Amino acid sequence: MKPTRYIPILAAAATALLTASCVKDTLYNTPHPNHGKITVTADWSARGEGIDIPATWTIAMGDYTGTETAATHAPDHLFAPGSYTLVAWNPAEGITVSGTTATVAPASGSQTTGAFIDNAPGWFFTHAEQVSIEKDTDYPFTAAMRQQVRELTLVVEPTGDAAHRITEIEASLSGVAGTLDFATDTYGAASNVVLPFTRITSGADAGKWKATVRLLGITGGEQLLTGEIRYADGNPAPTTLESDLTEALAAFNTAKSEPMTLGGTLETPDEVEIQGATISGWEEIDNGEVDADL
Repeated sequence: MKPTRYIPILAAAATALLTASCVKDTLYNTPHPNHGKITVTADWSARGEGIDIPATWTIAMGDYTGTETAATHAPDHLFAPGSYTLVAWNPAEGITVSGTTATVAPASGSQTTGAFIDNAPGWFFTHAEQVSIEKDTDYPFTAAMRQQVRELTLVVEPTGDAAHRITEIEASLSGVAGTLDFATDTYGAASNVVLPFTRITSGADAGKWKATVRLLGITGGEQLLTGEIRYADGNPAPTTLESDLTEALAAFNTAKSEPMTLGGTLETPDEVEIQGATISGWEEIDNGEVDADL
């Protein structure tokens, strides 16, 4: 009688069991193994002094757009692997956004000639960057919000025989940007804004005239201040006003979180037959401080 061969059978069974025990499920780093997921935190630290953090802000990436009121936006949306442009901005009065292009609203009021835009849009901030998304990965992004609207103040000191007789300065500024592609820092066609000059009535700068506007930027080859000066009792007759601000505003589109104040001298006519006036000697005023009560 031959002995029963149990050993090979037992060995085969043990091998099969061992092999089965080595088969494991694939391990993933996230609950979304085929997609990436993002969180975006807005950093408002570069905003200008005295400007509040916007109440809401918007992010857009690929086919996703979301609005947030807190500091961090964590959408449930999942992103397929690939390259994306991540953009963020805040809603601002007088500014609309389409894609990555911001547009300032047309001016309201009595302006009927030329392309005039709002001279006091709300504070507007943006962020844009290129990002790469891989599957099975979470991405914490920080949106460093850049201030895109800058305050400009012009202070002029009238001189000449008719300086004290000025009752009104009606003026506008050309070469102002009406649009901005904030993903490429590209400014659109030049527009104009009204300069709302008012007389300073007290303080160290009493007698000077001041106008403050907020601009998305400057663009084009030149920035010209043009307008008309009117005098008490029509004496002298109204005079045209023109001044070239191109050089003084050359760096306006940088350091937008810092207000810019420029001071100049307004030379009024000494004789009735002189029809034109100009502002010369434009210089930036340190710290932008003007001692003015209007």
